[in-house]
Amino acid sequence: MTLKSILAGATIAASLSTTAFADDPTKVGFIYVGPVGDGGWTYEHDQGRLAVQEHFGDAVETVFVESVPEGADAERVMQQMALGGADLIFTTSFGYMDPTINVAEKFPDVMFEHATGYKQADNVSVYSARFYEGRAVQGHIAGHMTESNVIGYIGSFPIPEVIRGINAAYIHARAVNPDVEFKIVWAYTWFDPAKEAEAANVLIEQGADVILQHTDSTAPQAAAQAAGNVVTFGQASDMAEFGPFPRVSSIIDNWGPYYIARTQAVIDGTWVSTNTWDGIGAGMVGIGEISDAVPADVKASAEALRDSLASGEYHAFTGPLNKQDGSVWLAEGEVADDGTLAGMNFYVEGLTGDIPQ
Repeated sequence: MTLKSILAGATIAASLSTTAFADDPTKVGFIYVGPVGDGGWTYEHDQGRLAVQEHFGDAVETVFVESVPEGADAERVMQQMALGGADLIFTTSFGYMDPTINVAEKFPDVMFEHATGYKQADNVSVYSARFYEGRAVQGHIAGHMTESNVIGYIGSFPIPEVIRGINAAYIHARAVNPDVEFKIVWAYTWFDPAKEAEAANVLIEQGADVILQHTDSTAPQAAAQAAGNVVTFGQASDMAEFGPFPRVSSIIDNWGPYYIARTQAVIDGTWVSTNTWDGIGAGMVGIGEISDAVPADVKASAEALRDSLASGEYHAFTGPLNKQDGSVWLAEGEVADDGTLAGMNFYVEGLTGDIPQ
């Protein structure tokens, strides 16, 4: 073999290698706290993954691991995903925060996106949605719809996101019905249909004829349907199969556009660590269709509230508002700052019971 042919062969091999490298798809991973078929939180995150897949086609490969417990197991799964060649990893539950930071430190060339957390690094972004805007709309409808004046709320964990939701729903239920009372049951799980159904049944036994949930399965919907006269709202996804009653509307998490944009940033080499917190106006929070089980005037006022939240004309936490102990939190017309909302650890005046520690 001549030197010329060797050089020519090397050139061809280098060219093929470069072409193959250029054609390698960007690998995007997703880590889920629940199963993709949960009908709520994880289902909607996976819809976002599918949107990425559809948008980019063969240019992107997506992978996911479902039902990953928060804690050491999450860290192990993240590390395996990074070792498996992921360029971008979305970790989609609050309890994944420290594991995300720990693994990101070991893999500085992998980009991480953590949902609902607050710890950032050069290669860790955080993102969440202003779910409390949707809770405000639900509270407005719930305050009108209750006949017993008892509204039940199934909480997952006593973290700021959930406390914000309880407060927002209560403020707006009380605004249209000063006699309303909230009863809160903590399930201490994001996804456990048996526990969620039990929580719903406990609330129904306590007189609740409206139930809001901050857990991910459709079990509370089924429990309400069996009870026959209890109003519910879809959580994270539309849960429209339970409409027009008991499910009369829903909060819908729309992650697709964000996931597509952040994947594009990795492909373009423009990804930087950011803190994103969008709501109804940006389309990250959707309000599911309000069914005809809701009176027309209530539906109209709920849609007006939705629109004012979307435009920024109105903020869900606008004074006068006091804390549970009666101390002034927000004066007349004053709006809550994002820092206080992000770390919210108190109930507003009128709510009873303590926040578990």
